[in-house]
Amino acid sequence: MSEALIPETPEAVLDDAADQADEEEPIKQRKNGLYPGVSDELAESMKSGWADTELHGLEPIAQAPYTAARRAALSARFPGERLVVPAGNLKTRSNDTEYPFRASVEYAYLTGNLTEDGVLVLEPVADGHRATIYLLPRSDRENGEFWLSGQGELWVGRRHSLTEAEQLYGIPASDVRELPDRLREATGPVRVVRGYDAGIEAALTDKVTAERDAELRVFLSEARLVKDEFEAGELQKAVDSTVRGFEDVVRVLDRAEATSERYIEGTFFLRARVEGNDIGYGSICAAGPHACTLHWVRNDGPVRSGDLLLLDAGVETHTLYTADVTRTLPINGTYSEIQKKIYDAVYESQEAGIAAVRPGAKYRDFHDASQRVLAEKLVEWGLVEGPVERVLELGLQRRWTLHGTGHMLGMDVHDCAAARTETYVDGTLEPGMCLTVEPGLYFQADDLTVPQEYRGIGVRIEDDILVTQDGNRNLSAGLPRRSDEVEAWMAALKG
Repeated sequence: MSEALIPETPEAVLDDAADQADEEEPIKQRKNGLYPGVSDELAESMKSGWADTELHGLEPIAQAPYTAARRAALSARFPGERLVVPAGNLKTRSNDTEYPFRASVEYAYLTGNLTEDGVLVLEPVADGHRATIYLLPRSDRENGEFWLSGQGELWVGRRHSLTEAEQLYGIPASDVRELPDRLREATGPVRVVRGYDAGIEAALTDKVTAERDAELRVFLSEARLVKDEFEAGELQKAVDSTVRGFEDVVRVLDRAEATSERYIEGTFFLRARVEGNDIGYGSICAAGPHACTLHWVRNDGPVRSGDLLLLDAGVETHTLYTADVTRTLPINGTYSEIQKKIYDAVYESQEAGIAAVRPGAKYRDFHDASQRVLAEKLVEWGLVEGPVERVLELGLQRRWTLHGTGHMLGMDVHDCAAARTETYVDGTLEPGMCLTVEPGLYFQADDLTVPQEYRGIGVRIEDDILVTQDGNRNLSAGLPRRSDEVEAWMAALKG
């Protein structure tokens, strides 16, 4: 990475550049940068000789009518109140490098915009709210920001102008640098989504309450429980790319055996970056006994023929919707007898869970159905004393199942997490809800309560299920689940 002109901090350049015309203060450079400063002649040269690159006639983004409907629902819920929803800011990874930016889910859900520092503000008016999206405008060529700032156009790429943003998102756009002063002057009740932009929160510190802000976050979380048509389509895109990513992994298992789980991680990541924005969460590429660690994301272990690979991964689309799929695969292409026994039990459990997903069913039904099958198997195998009702009442199966059988899915892999318990876990399924069904059995390598042959085997099967008007649709049906079908699929991919 070139460092010749990157300033000490982006903020320093913006502040100094803005004041330079009036106070003639020098622009701060990196402490150990190779250029001590900027000559007047160079500064003047950089102001001119640039073509006009304004984009005209832009079409609105595909989700614009959907984001407008979401804002309307938000407006109806909080009449007469100013609502502030920030995208968030860049976060430092180390020294002067930042993590890739991901806009807050609440902001992206309501605007479709994914750039840092943006803020959506809904101002109360007589008949509802007037929405404004506050963004950083194009890098300023007059004050040198575009080439001197670490976040300037010549360093990180072009931003949309405010006029372009209005065309894309269907929302009037203003300069976000003016927003803190406007918010400090605001009167009347205000709510803000906290945790994303400390500067915006500071401007509102005497106008908001934790209780009101929590109600705003809860509403936006519950609004995402039922997906609209656009969201369902994006989830299917995410799953389709994920299916191709799993196929990629199977084709290179021999190379993973020669290296480590990292080869699997990198292979899937390539698909995610080529077809989407990113991975939706840290990929779990757990070979052998690592499959018994639920969130194994170190991915630095060996990949051995004869072991199982538990691959839990999902592609995130460019609009931030993620898949979440798990398959447990025999690395050599064939399940051993004990591996197949455990796998088939988990498959049977998942089948019962998926069958319980339908409109009008309780959210907990699919979990209860799956857990019952697992408890029956554990009793049948003599690993826990029955009857099954006793096992379920005391939760004894959890020694080997550990986690719940699923969760809501959407822009977060564990979507709608701030929703009230009565509308989520204790709620009722509706068409448009999307959830995972993912039972598992995990026999730790050091578990002396099970026979030796069980130890170190972990199996999870996970699919993304959309609730429909008459039942459900398995979005990830493109990946085989039954053990014999998995073996045939792997054999075909390996040629």
